[in-house]
Amino acid sequence: MDFRAVLRLIEEDFSRENIRWALIGGFALGALGVHRATIDLDFIIHRGDLEKVDKIMRIHGYQCVYKSDEVAQYVCQAKIFGEIDFILAHRNISYKMLERAQDKEIFSRTVKVLRPEDVIGLKIQALANDETRTSQEYFDIESLLGLYKKNLDWPLLEEYFTLFDLGHKYQEYKNKYYA
Repeated sequence: MDFRAVLRLIEEDFSRENIRWALIGGFALGALGVHRATIDLDFIIHRGDLEKVDKIMRIHGYQCVYKSDEVAQYVCQAKIFGEIDFILAHRNISYKMLERAQDKEIFSRTVKVLRPEDVIGLKIQALANDETRTSQEYFDIESLLGLYKKNLDWPLLEEYFTLFDLGHKYQEYKNKYYA
């Protein structure tokens, strides 16, 4: 996948159509200073913008291979454009994530990226939903905690951990990274 080309496509087309979006996942980790390998791009979009997103993706040769109330996955036959996954924001908590997204410079473009706390929140949800992802998600969470430490919104992190019955992990991490 040519990340530069795809981010240009997303940033230009989504901005022109006033789509509410932000980068998440492995590439967002890189934008936040935690580098790890990734093979696709992941975004969060406002569910109300899905029809516009679908039109843009299809214009660029993507096919929707999976869609639910929570996610949409697009794949392009042209390897340069690869696979893009969208989480569909449709609850107050995910709307607030989108509102807090920060502008980051990536490949000389301004790209919306979720704040570290919100990336952590999505990582907590991912590990709660799929136990096979536990070690990678906790590694990513600890990498962000270690990098941002006291600069994080710890009460927001507590909400995310508590939401998924992981208050004990929150306390462990707060003792380790905030103390």
